[in-house]
Amino acid sequence: MRSFLPVALTLLGTPLAAQSLLYRSPNLGGTWTPDGGVVQFNFAHRFYVFPAPSHAVVNYPSFTLAAGIGRSLAVGWHFGTHTVVQGALSSNESEFYGRYRWGAAEGATGFAVALTPAYNAAAKSVDGEVGVDWTSGPITLEGVARVTQKPLGHSGGAKGAFAGGIVARLTEYVAVSADVGSFVSPTTVATWGAAISVVIPGSPHTFSLQTSNAAVNTIQGNSRGTNQRRYGFEFTIPLHLRRFSPWFHRPEHAIRTNQPLVNLAAAAEVVIEGIRFWTDTVTISAGQAVKWVNRDNLEHTVTFDARNAARLSGSLPPKGELAIQFDQPGTYAYHCTPHPTMKGVVVVK
Repeated sequence: MRSFLPVALTLLGTPLAAQSLLYRSPNLGGTWTPDGGVVQFNFAHRFYVFPAPSHAVVNYPSFTLAAGIGRSLAVGWHFGTHTVVQGALSSNESEFYGRYRWGAAEGATGFAVALTPAYNAAAKSVDGEVGVDWTSGPITLEGVARVTQKPLGHSGGAKGAFAGGIVARLTEYVAVSADVGSFVSPTTVATWGAAISVVIPGSPHTFSLQTSNAAVNTIQGNSRGTNQRRYGFEFTIPLHLRRFSPWFHRPEHAIRTNQPLVNLAAAAEVVIEGIRFWTDTVTISAGQAVKWVNRDNLEHTVTFDARNAARLSGSLPPKGELAIQFDQPGTYAYHCTPHPTMKGVVVVK
C-alpha cells in the first residue's frame, strides 16, 4: 500500500518529515505518517506495452494525497485508474484511509508499527492493514498483514493478505528495493515490484523508476497482481505549510547576516552534520548571536516558524556558515525547509 510521501537520509538513518522513497519499496507504504502541518502528494505512473503486432501502450496513473495531524497520525486518499476486475462498478479505485504510527521515525534505527484502517469506495469494503518496519544502517525490512471485507474479483467474504519487502540504500542518494505480496487464495496472482530510487539533491523530493504487476496503490490493489509487467516512475512532493507563514504574519525584530562575525562574537554555535541539528536548543541573551555551521555536502536552511519566519530565515550552502543576532527575548523555533524534521529552538532571555 503506497502512502504519502523525500530527501536523502544518511546511512545512519536520520529521520525526515516527508516520505522518502529511499525507505520503502514500490507496493508498500511502510509505516510513515507526515508531521503535523505537512501535506504530501505522490504521483505514480506506470504503463504496459502490448506485444506485437499492436504495440499499444496503456497508461496507469495513480496518486496519493495525505496530511499529517499531530505527530503520528495521517489521513489520506489513494486513487488508481484502470482497475479491471470482475464485479467492479468503475474502472477506477478510490480508497480513503487513516494511519497511526508507533515507534521509530522513518529512517531511524529500530522498529515502527502502524495501523491503517481504510474504506475502498469501488468495492464498498472496509479494509485494514498492520505494517511493521525495521531499519538498521542501510537496510530497511518491511512486512504487512491485511484484511479486506469485500475484495474485488473474489467471491465469498473477507480475505487476508500478506506482503513483505526490503530496501537497500547504496549511498545517501540511491536505493534499490523489492517486494512481494498476495491475498491468501490459490487463484490470486501474487504482486511483485522492484525499483531504483534517488534523492533530488538540495530538495525534499525523491524519484523512483519502477517495474511491477500491481494494479493500483490501495490495500486491495497491492494484494492482487496482474499478468502484465508494468514500468513507470513515482515522484514525491511534500508541502510544508510553514513555508507560507510569512504571507500571514509579521516578522520578529532580528538581524541576519551571511558574512563572518567580526565585531559580534557568537554566543552559541549549532553544527549541522548528517542531516541533523546537533544542538536541539540553545539559550542566549538579547542582543547576542547564534552561528550555524553546515558540515554536510547538502544545502540546508534555518527557517523560523510562525511570525518570525520572514526576517530570521537564512540558507547555508554546503560547508557554509550563517549568523543571526536576536534583539528581542522569546522562544524561536526553527526547521530546515528541504529537510523539515530537522528542528531546533533558540531561547532568548
